Amino acid sequence: MNSEEIKKLVMQLGSSGKVLDEEKIWVKLKPVGEKIVYYFLEAYPKAKKMESRRAYMFHSIKYARTNKEALQLGILGLKDKSAIVRYRACQILAYSLKKEVLPFLEKALSHKDSKTIEDVKATINAIKKRNHHLFFDRDNSGKIKWFVRDAERI
Repeated sequence: MNSEEIKKLVMQLGSSGKVLDEEKIWVKLKPVGEKIVYYFLEAYPKAKKMESRRAYMFHSIKYARTNKEALQLGILGLKDKSAIVRYRACQILAYSLKKEVLPFLEKALSHKDSKTIEDVKATINAIKKRNHHLFFDRDNSGKIKWFVRDAERI
């Protein structure tokens, strides 16, 4: 698949709002591998639909530890108008465990949405404690595990 075909599919990802359509497109894009995040980062500012931006975030989570574009996408997503996109952005950053994103997260603590603030706090906690599971295990119980689809199990 050439670059133009990939860009076209990326722009279609999430645009119908139907999960089955998104899955069909993702099956075609998945073989692109980690390079897909570059296309997501490029498409993100142009994506009018929340479903597209959410899909870009979701499919980038597994690359958060190895791909600088995934981190950039997560940082951009912290300011998205959609709560679900901000949530997925936090997941990217939490899974990354990269301390370099902490200043962006600290700025996001002033967001007007209380749910986003809770997600940001959980992200900061996961990064500081070097344990991505804590994004979901917000009581630090050790009983909740988060396995990222298609990523190495930790």
